[in-house]
Amino acid sequence: MSPFTGSAVRTADWKHLRCVIADGVATVTLARPEKLNALTFGAYADLRDLLAELSRERAVRALVLAGEGRGFCSGGDVDEIIGATLSMDTAQLLDFNRMTGQVVRAVRECPFPVIAAVHGVAAGAGAVLALAADFRVADPSARFAFLFTRVGLSGGDMGAAYLLPRVVGLGHATRLLMLGEPVRAPEAERIGLISELTDEGAADEAAQRLAHRLAEGPALAHAQTKALLTAELDMPLAASVELDASTQALLMNGEDYAEFHAAFTEKRPPKWRGR
Repeated sequence: MSPFTGSAVRTADWKHLRCVIADGVATVTLARPEKLNALTFGAYADLRDLLAELSRERAVRALVLAGEGRGFCSGGDVDEIIGATLSMDTAQLLDFNRMTGQVVRAVRECPFPVIAAVHGVAAGAGAVLALAADFRVADPSARFAFLFTRVGLSGGDMGAAYLLPRVVGLGHATRLLMLGEPVRAPEAERIGLISELTDEGAADEAAQRLAHRLAEGPALAHAQTKALLTAELDMPLAASVELDASTQALLMNGEDYAEFHAAFTEKRPPKWRGR
């Protein structure tokens, strides 16, 4: 996303979530614990807009996405979303579904690593939000469920049919999206859906630890690595290696690359500046 602001002003007033920024780490917490952090129309919009704002700010170098209370996110609110969509016409439904996809694109395209800290349920849209993150740190209580076929819809919602096969392989993705059965933490780790399995109740702490490690590192290198991982998913090898070459040439002109050499020569840790 562009670092240049549009007409929207910076706000700290997010109705459906909390955002705290400290030491280069933004912690975004879904905050409807009484509803297992079920998403509303406003929650989707808030996430989309917040990620756009944070992407324009140089201060954020890593982001943790977490859920308050007993679980990460139970998906779309049955009453506020599913009930409401039954009375929408096709144009309105298309607008809504495009908005949910914009949230996933914002997670994938923001210029910093995103870590999902998962405990308890991550279902439906909540499972896709975790899937879209760069890292999924989860404790043993975590369970992922892509429930879309269970409500009579396609399992390929919000980019799930694109992302999930690339994370766990086509066979596992077919099973998870077609059947909608929950996957508990041990299996999720085995098939690669979880990046790190923590002790009980330790997912948030471990996600913060990883986020700070990333935030203290070379931010521009991380941003470009994330961008290449996303862009090259559908590229032929020739295009990929050319894009890699162009990216490396640009980074080799950067301050961080020179700083590494100076630090190595002087036998000290590098002081990364993200430039």
